[in-house]
Amino acid sequence: QVQLTESGGGLVQPGGSLRLSCAASGTIFSISVMGWYRQAPGKQRELVATITDGGSTNYADSVKGRFTISKDTAKDTIYLQMGSLKLEDTAVYYCVADLSARMVKLGRPGVWGQGTQVTVSS
Repeated sequence: QVQLTESGGGLVQPGGSLRLSCAASGTIFSISVMGWYRQAPGKQRELVATITDGGSTNYADSVKGRFTISKDTAKDTIYLQMGSLKLEDTAVYYCVADLSARMVKLGRPGVWGQGTQVTVSS
């Protein structure tokens, strides 16, 4: 089994930056894709960004140019660097992982983290 532990959420002003981390533990070999979903109150869950074990990345249009997903293979950790934050970025951010990129895109990744709250407010 794989466990995901997120950290780095918090309160930030509009235009500010924040970095989320997600450390994976357990049977890491079963993972080939990791990423971040977010869920805001009253809104649909949104796939924010993904990164494959080969380093390929994808982003939602809403965050392109502002967010960067990266990974540290040695630490089994991925990061989401968020910049130029907007009020609408406020959400609970969930780290996800799966062997299948398709399952992640479909919103059915095998592993979810516990979530970390990001609040953008003045």
